[in-house]
Amino acid sequence: MSQQITELLDRWTRGDNAALEELVPLVYQDLRRVARRCLAGQRVDHTLQSTALVHEAYLRLVGRDRAHWQNRQHFFAVAAQAMRHILVDHARKHRAAKRGGASVNLALDDAIALPQLRELDLVALDEALRALAILDQRQSQVVELRFFGGLSIEDVSNVLGISPATVKREWATARSWLFAELQRQTG
Repeated sequence: MSQQITELLDRWTRGDNAALEELVPLVYQDLRRVARRCLAGQRVDHTLQSTALVHEAYLRLVGRDRAHWQNRQHFFAVAAQAMRHILVDHARKHRAAKRGGASVNLALDDAIALPQLRELDLVALDEALRALAILDQRQSQVVELRFFGGLSIEDVSNVLGISPATVKREWATARSWLFAELQRQTG
């Protein structure tokens, strides 16, 4: 199925809208999984649900100017990035509505959690990721793909074209840096 998705992405890139119609049913459940992962640990009264997040991300992906999709992993990486931006925008609007009120928190999955940290302010995480991107773009991409996209080490390796060992090193370094940065922001 991965090869079929890659072929449909390639056809869509070349302007075949029928390929998009074939693609959506194949990727929809995976997009919902990514959305649920992005929303995991959000506050109970969060107004954005996974279906709405998928649909908003879909609109952003379809609205892109002729993106060249390398493969299935690349597509899901870009979808995760779109979902991250949607969630951060939503969190900022929520903060503005409350006039600087409570932060929107996101619980980290134990499998990829930052050391000794289980809840994060999503806006603070976004700011920290932007700062990390200035220092090391690739580490920022690794975090985004692993945390928001839920991609495995191997999938991140394929998307970024680096070895799994390098992904592991970058992931460990980025987590440590983010932990220190988030501690500095809240401390």
